[in-house]
Amino acid sequence: MTPTRLLDVDGSEIRTTDTERWWSIVDELTDEQYIEMLRSMVLTRAFDTEAGNLQRQGKLGLWVPSIGQEGGQAGVAFAMRDQDTLFPSYREHLMVHNRGVRFAQIIDIFRGATHGGWDPAETRGARLYSLVIGTQSLHGTGYAMGVRFDGASGSGDLLADEAVVVCYGDGASSQGDANEALIFAASYEAPVLFMVQNNKWAISVPSSVQSRTSLARRASGFGVSAASVDGNDALASYAVSRSMLDAARSENSPQYLELDTYRIGAHTTSDDPTKYRSSEELESWKRRDPIERMRGFLNARGVGEDVFSAIDVEAKDVAAEIRRHTLSAPTPSSDEIFDFVYSDANETLEEQKLALARFEASFGSDE
Repeated sequence: MTPTRLLDVDGSEIRTTDTERWWSIVDELTDEQYIEMLRSMVLTRAFDTEAGNLQRQGKLGLWVPSIGQEGGQAGVAFAMRDQDTLFPSYREHLMVHNRGVRFAQIIDIFRGATHGGWDPAETRGARLYSLVIGTQSLHGTGYAMGVRFDGASGSGDLLADEAVVVCYGDGASSQGDANEALIFAASYEAPVLFMVQNNKWAISVPSSVQSRTSLARRASGFGVSAASVDGNDALASYAVSRSMLDAARSENSPQYLELDTYRIGAHTTSDDPTKYRSSEELESWKRRDPIERMRGFLNARGVGEDVFSAIDVEAKDVAAEIRRHTLSAPTPSSDEIFDFVYSDANETLEEQKLALARFEASFGSDE
């Protein structure tokens, strides 16, 4: 399955009879929206790079970079509507930020300054990060089934205008949870889009070993509508996911979008990718940078250098603020791990909370 592409690596437009239908969606956007898409990618990369530096300096326990994958994330994020819900894995920094999560709240997870993350009710439907590989695929599918059930009339028509986006990578696509989610989504006609970032490496195992065909073809075997796009092309990702999300809402049709992209950095900062991939492969993908591709597109449309410079200045400010926040982030009370498990009081948890307090008190004061 050949990935859909609308922009060449230099940002020039690819307009053919095959891409005409997708350009009809993209052309509805304004230059201001294109610029905002670029801005989201640039700010996220600045945040991402600074977080990686902080981890190397011992200020974060772990970091999960998304460098190189900003294009696909931006496309899908901007295709979502306000009422939609996002179930991320742990690498969707741009997407959760676009849905109202502050960069500092992402840092707090990896800094240990929170026992959870953020309150999804205070965002535009951004659920919490899931570090257990693939579990969010079932969570998101179950939520989408609930949307269907809540919005169904006696005839089974979907009344709720909401879609769910579930994110995971090529490695998670081999997990049982991810495949079970496809079965449930297809069986119950859930309004869900599985956004699968094929970044070529599940830690040290290449996606070519995990699947002898494209991941999108795998999904078709479950009866789920599937497509593949160039994940470093924000506009192609936007157009195709916009169409798929509309189908998920209006047709009770689960969708599967494979984003053909590459993980420029390590799987996490505990990983050394030089042990299993070549520098030539890495450099070839760096030349397909989604940010530079979008800059080239905007430059050809007459967007001036002053716009790009202003975004770059803002990105530096974001990085500086993240560093300040990280260095001053407090350590949360251990009591908090008990406070948000159940909505109502729980006697067993209260006993455990008191037991932990007595145990910590037995060590005496730090003063």
